Amino acid sequence: MPSDLILNASGKHDPITVEIIQSSLTAITDEMFATMRKTAMSSIIYEVLDFGVAMFDADGNLASTGSGIPGFIGMLEPGVKAILNKFEGKDSFNDGDIFMTNMPHFGGVSHLNDVVLIMPVFHEGEIIGWLSNKAHWVDVGGTFPGSINPGALDVYQEGLQLPEIKVIEAGKPNQAVLDIIAMNTRIPETTMGDFWAGVASMRAGARRMRAIVEKYGRDVVTYAIQDYIDLGEKMARRALRELPSGVYAAEETLDDGRRVKVEITISDDAFEVDLRGNPDQTSTALNSSYDATIVDAQMIFKAIVDPQNFANSGTFKPINVLVDQGSMFAAEYPAATSVYYEVGMLLFDLLWKALAPSMKEYFPAGHYSSICGTFIGGPSRKGGDDHSIVEPQLGGWGACHDRDGLNALYTGYHGDTFNCPVEVTEQKNGLMVDRLELSGKPGGEGEYIGGKGIELDYRIVDDEWWLTMAYTRSENGPWGLQGGFSGSTNHVIVERANGEQKRYSECTALPLGKDDLIKVYTANGGGYGDPKNRPREKVLEDIRNGYVTRERAAEVYGVTV
Repeated sequence: MPSDLILNASGKHDPITVEIIQSSLTAITDEMFATMRKTAMSSIIYEVLDFGVAMFDADGNLASTGSGIPGFIGMLEPGVKAILNKFEGKDSFNDGDIFMTNMPHFGGVSHLNDVVLIMPVFHEGEIIGWLSNKAHWVDVGGTFPGSINPGALDVYQEGLQLPEIKVIEAGKPNQAVLDIIAMNTRIPETTMGDFWAGVASMRAGARRMRAIVEKYGRDVVTYAIQDYIDLGEKMARRALRELPSGVYAAEETLDDGRRVKVEITISDDAFEVDLRGNPDQTSTALNSSYDATIVDAQMIFKAIVDPQNFANSGTFKPINVLVDQGSMFAAEYPAATSVYYEVGMLLFDLLWKALAPSMKEYFPAGHYSSICGTFIGGPSRKGGDDHSIVEPQLGGWGACHDRDGLNALYTGYHGDTFNCPVEVTEQKNGLMVDRLELSGKPGGEGEYIGGKGIELDYRIVDDEWWLTMAYTRSENGPWGLQGGFSGSTNHVIVERANGEQKRYSECTALPLGKDDLIKVYTANGGGYGDPKNRPREKVLEDIRNGYVTRERAAEVYGVTV
């Protein structure tokens, strides 16, 4: 239908048509998400859903998001704008172009494993929007398998760098670039399969995007997208005005002894996060890019102003983040960032900790607050690519002011993410899972108890395997509220086939052999309220459920059986 016919009596675009188009934007990103999930090669993408997709207007402003990891989606807008800036405007692009980048320091990326694909969408020779996705690739080269190196001195040790390059031009792949990528990964078949899954996802979205322009006209679609972004801002600002204004602060001691701090100022007009004065970037991989830091503020903001509705660039207009360049929250090139996610997680938790005491309706006590990324690999008995798997772990959430915490969930950073089923891990990834159960560790007691973490045992079935991991909150458990106890800690115990055991909070390519066990322990969430106020019948139920031993119940709750 021609756009000049889609009008209402006042001469503006018909609001019903506009809303139909806006709903179509969500449907497009949902289809992109489903396409990538169904075509990816690695279980971290098709089972865990460690990726995100999004749509943008012609200027690179976030218009619609699919499911997936919120942090990934939030970083895609800076990625698109980095491509626009590097290639100096829209005249440099062709229909069918696809760009890629994985540079943490220069727009839209977190670490080298998180590869961003970006595609302009054309209609009648003009760009009508952009599509993008970002997914964790299991291996992009570097010093160690899996490309995660907590002790890396700089980004050069972490893998292949892709600095906002054009990998497909006018529909024709640049085979030289694809060959370079394939030769710099230890699992080329899987890596290239995940690349083409990302391409298929965007091409599916492009078809749908062009279809709605052809149906309703470019003017109406452009208006609907801008109206959608404006609506996102209006909803966010209205909700912001309902929050209690004030200054909220928190500090935290990291496992290595360093202190981090934040000050959040909430007013009717802005949500300001002040991170100035925090430690400098390190000579390890425990650093975060500025774009990844911005996303932490976005996620906390969205959680309190409008957690159930859509998100686009308008949603985050009230946010202002102050940070020192060259700090651990805005690391500069060539700082290593492969375990950026632990910095992001500790910041997310720090923002949460600052707001929770004054906003009990929004926030529970602290949760296990670590991605607990577990990277395991080794040779395949069937030949072909080596095994190389990635598994973030489940953990306990903190108790609320009126109920117990939730057991065995992913962090607030994860969004729509799932654990890899035991059957898939054993059939595809060359491991055996001997145990997966709720944690029996003490911690998180209170009037309302923190949710339980997990205990998970991976058994290695061949020699020449390896383990890389870096868990935070391995020394200091999740914080409680109003007298609730801290939770337990995140760590791994490696039990050798001969029975020897050693505890780890971090290791890189640790050699493993047949029948060695990787015993994963994730933290219980923090408790809420004085444990002595927990009703006796609840404590007895906790004992029956195995949440607390009789001895611990007597010690903490004063309840004897």
